[in-house]
Amino acid sequence: MTRVGLVLGGGGITGAAYEMAALLALELATGWNPNDADVLVGTSSGSFVGSLLRHDALTVDSLVMPEDERADVAERIRSHVHTRGRGPGIGKWLRHGVVPGLRRPGLTMLLGTPAPYHASGLAAWVTTQIGEEAAGGWPERSTAIVAYDVRRSARVGFGTANAPVVGIADAVAASSAVPLFFAPYEIDGDLYVDGGVVSGTNADLVLASPEPLDFVLVIAPMAAALQRRRARFHEAMFDRIGLKALDAELRAVSERWPHCETLVLSPSPSVQNAMRPNPMSSARAVGTFMRTLIAMKRTLAQPEVWALLRRHIAADGLNPSAVAR
Repeated sequence: MTRVGLVLGGGGITGAAYEMAALLALELATGWNPNDADVLVGTSSGSFVGSLLRHDALTVDSLVMPEDERADVAERIRSHVHTRGRGPGIGKWLRHGVVPGLRRPGLTMLLGTPAPYHASGLAAWVTTQIGEEAAGGWPERSTAIVAYDVRRSARVGFGTANAPVVGIADAVAASSAVPLFFAPYEIDGDLYVDGGVVSGTNADLVLASPEPLDFVLVIAPMAAALQRRRARFHEAMFDRIGLKALDAELRAVSERWPHCETLVLSPSPSVQNAMRPNPMSSARAVGTFMRTLIAMKRTLAQPEVWALLRRHIAADGLNPSAVAR
């Protein structure tokens, strides 16, 4: 029986919409429930989607309620994402961001900076979706939620060995605390920011599985190989960085598990037109979701893609045309 790893990368609000649609399309086309993945790694927006998935709470209603207008969806997302709250303060930023940044110039200086919003709204959103008890616990199936520990200057995979024990709602908030947009998220006195500052995917964390995996599926909103027309400079830059990190991670997987096959799904240029240039735009969530459902039929029908899916997760008799039904 195929052992599967599922990696959900970061990509802001529109990245989450892309991943939701891609996962639902995969299930329609293959009959495979993504929650059956033996290992799940979620970073930033992928951590939010992964938290819903691991609690069987990922449905179309997760984004769009039956009575919703598009503006209703955007407002609901804004209410959770644009939550005001007190951050750790200037003192902790000076101590854990500025001083280390002066010693070793780079991104470190920005990691603890004050910001207009607080990720507690994301923790609350997870709680409303999966329930208070589940939000304070951890999924039974192997799940890693990736954040960055500002004080220790280190990646943290919540849910893995030696990581602090936290509830999944707090882990999602920590993983999603984008520097400059969200204040660092504090848990037990430690400050965390978006796990995407290390990598948008952190796919190498599947290697924490005690048993080799046969197939690793990566959904990477910020690692597109093909660029849309009129792409802004920062879009291409983020995709190049994302692809470089992901390539290194998948090489590490291949070296450890030579027989493990991998598949990367990233947004096509037509989907990028719906989701960019601002991945934090709540107004673009519905358009991204719908465009992804349309594009996934073509993506999954590619012979090399469908061959991998048939080998590892597709039920007999199903085909990618099911996405359109």
